[in-house]
Amino acid sequence: MTDLFETIRRTLVPIHKEGYPFILIGIVLTVLLGYFAQAFFWIFLILTLWVCYFFRDPERVVPTVDGLVIAPADGRVNLISTVLPPPELDLSHEPMLRISVFMNVFDCHVNRVPVAGKIGQIHYTPGLFLNAELDKASDDNERNGLVIETTHKGLPLRVGVVQIAGLVARRIVGFVSAGDTLQTGERFGLIRFGSRVDVYLPTTARVLVGLGQKSVAGETVLADLGGGPERAFRRI
Repeated sequence: MTDLFETIRRTLVPIHKEGYPFILIGIVLTVLLGYFAQAFFWIFLILTLWVCYFFRDPERVVPTVDGLVIAPADGRVNLISTVLPPPELDLSHEPMLRISVFMNVFDCHVNRVPVAGKIGQIHYTPGLFLNAELDKASDDNERNGLVIETTHKGLPLRVGVVQIAGLVARRIVGFVSAGDTLQTGERFGLIRFGSRVDVYLPTTARVLVGLGQKSVAGETVLADLGGGPERAFRRI
């Protein structure tokens, strides 16, 4: 019996507090509308359960080796390119390596910092709500950018992380402030509902993921700041 309870405990992941108001609204609508029609009861019950699933906030096992860049979001790696970083972050006037993770409405949307360091600045930019999978969403969509001041092999380094709203997403929620110091994998924000997170790195970093690869926030290693051998990928 103890093993059964332990299995259930591990299966039922925590729900982030940002989801509590939406869950409460879902419960109220389920009860009230379900009183008048059984069909409404089942429809809103399913929607409420989906909201619980959307706001899940599971624990993650975070790699802590120096130089590793960890995925900031659950989802799929949909863009890997060398581009100019957002000008508002003042990261660099030269192109940087950008790795993008797209989150659909079924992915966990709690975002985690990819490297340890101090939040140097946070910059919110209003914009459009285009499909976050598009390359131009980095420039046109509503976004919230962070600059993380970190070190690698004793040298200072600045890494950019940008939360991008999408077609469905209408709210970017931040949990941190400029000046905060975070460890790799700590939670820094959340996006509602379906979106993308970009990570900007020096071009000397070695990419360790492939396009289309599944990303797990706080666990998947996106890149190695120290370089290293190139990885090749293929679909099977």
